Amino acid sequence: MGRMRLATPDGLPATPGWLDAQYNNRARVPEAQRHLADWVERSAAARAALRGEMDLRYGAGPDEVLDVYPAVGADASLAPVLFFIHGGWWRSLDKSDHSFVAPPFCAAGTCVVVPNYTLCPAGTVPGIERQMREALAWTWRHAARLGGDPSRIVVAGHSAGGHLAAMLLRADWSATAADLPADLVKGALAVSGLFELESLRCTPFLQPSLQLTLLDAAAMSPAWLPAPRHGRLFCAVGGDESEAFHLQQALVAGRWGRVAVPVAESLPGLNHFTAIEALADPASRLHALARQLLEDTP
Repeated sequence: MGRMRLATPDGLPATPGWLDAQYNNRARVPEAQRHLADWVERSAAARAALRGEMDLRYGAGPDEVLDVYPAVGADASLAPVLFFIHGGWWRSLDKSDHSFVAPPFCAAGTCVVVPNYTLCPAGTVPGIERQMREALAWTWRHAARLGGDPSRIVVAGHSAGGHLAAMLLRADWSATAADLPADLVKGALAVSGLFELESLRCTPFLQPSLQLTLLDAAAMSPAWLPAPRHGRLFCAVGGDESEAFHLQQALVAGRWGRVAVPVAESLPGLNHFTAIEALADPASRLHALARQLLEDTP
């Protein structure tokens, strides 16, 4: 089961050419570079405006650092924590490109944590998943000092980060460290997430850098793993994104069921880049979903 991959909407096997066309978002969206440049500009402005702590070390590796943006005007012992993981196919981009996500959440009383990880091919997808578990464990242990409540942690991620958010929701935290609670993650939001990785082994523009093996693809595909025992996964994908991203979302929603995935929505008019920009827009449906997860934490 873990070695299965997506079929096209008409039920035919997904060919390498079809997968390349489906997953190469920078080629699909003519304004992609403009969006990426805007993220950099908006993120620099966010860091200048917020009283964040930059490059805090969660591990010994050179990329094992994170940024923390405390809640504004909130009781430090009561602020929920949003742990946001950036995308980029596990092989590109940086936490510093995504600081723009933080300001509206901080203004609404949330502590925001944005980690880095070792990009492929220097890193591997299983290695990145391990790094994110370590970063989240660090966050849980240090949340009170940073102005957050360790019992109110929600994970969100975009694209590859959405994959990692789903993996963290179902993680066995006792296997990471004995002091961690089983329900460390109270909820997760996957924006344009990836839940079945065997298809990526067959995607020519990705596999040279990802170097996924059969075993890694199976072990790192949330859709082929048991549903989480704690928390809920909210999924959203841009209405203008490729069929493959819609199929990925439908797959995990169907496999994990309505209890674990009560929300799986297509957001009209959004592409792969504007979908994540919507997270930082307090008027958007996506921002409201994130707020719902944060506010519903006990």
